[in-house]
Amino acid sequence: MKIIILGPENAGLYRDIRLQALKDHPEAFSSSFEEESAYTLERFSSRLNEDFIFTFGALMEDQLIGTVTLATERRNKLKHRANIAAMYVDPEYRRSGTGKKLMEEAIKKAKELEGIEQIYLSVTSTNEAAKKLYLSLGFTTYGKDIKALKINNRYYDEDLMAIYF
Repeated sequence: MKIIILGPENAGLYRDIRLQALKDHPEAFSSSFEEESAYTLERFSSRLNEDFIFTFGALMEDQLIGTVTLATERRNKLKHRANIAAMYVDPEYRRSGTGKKLMEEAIKKAKELEGIEQIYLSVTSTNEAAKKLYLSLGFTTYGKDIKALKINNRYYDEDLMAIYF
């Protein structure tokens, strides 16, 4: 397995795994399958072509088996912060260290970027495996977003986590 930063040339692979993630785990993402399945391939390509957003992909041969996105803040008062989003590992490859490797690369990249002092993320409160991973990497929980997501009249809370350098 290798971890790379995805570029526009990876848009097709990224679209496929992103839609799989949204369809199979709607409670883990603020975006929905219905919304993103309507996006063009060009929209996914442009998402992978931003100067301040880095989407990491775990590749097993030619198959994209996991992703995570690191987005840096653009506003002057927030430029010391970055955010983790869209973390997903294909179920077949969970518990293989793939998620940890993706997160380690995202954290490493954040530390390399000038001015980044902290990374934030949110995770569905019931996702114990993800929370355990983030805690093992040095993230701490600083709050809870009650009823953060509403899917089919069911609410999901999110734990708010951060790591500081």
